[in-house]
Amino acid sequence: MTQEPVSLASALASFTEQWSPRIVTAVNDYDVRIAKVEGEHVWHVHDHTDEFFLVLDGELRIALREPGGERTVVLPKGSVFTVPRGTEHKPYAPEPAAILLLEPTGTSTVGDRHDEVPDHVDATTGLALT
Repeated sequence: MTQEPVSLASALASFTEQWSPRIVTAVNDYDVRIAKVEGEHVWHVHDHTDEFFLVLDGELRIALREPGGERTVVLPKGSVFTVPRGTEHKPYAPEPAAILLLEPTGTSTVGDRHDEVPDHVDATTGLALT
């Protein structure tokens, strides 16, 4: 398979769905995914993997339920954050934002355990770019 460069701007322009990650490439056994996000995701946990976030545009907030209590991290454009495996979390974007995720191939967008998934959240393992 021949690899070609991927323009993240073009890839983001190719879809409109919110909370519906697209796989732009793979690195070893990991997917590099991009997503447009706005509003709330769902509380969820990845039992076996960390979850890496890079904010490409806008601002992302991630609520975390940790042993010491609940807190929210705020990620402006250009920021990265890793949610440790086993940590319950809920991403939220107050305004439209774009993010890049790094997750093992096959990882569900709503983790291994999650709240009820609303219609606006795509509960998949990522979709191919078209």
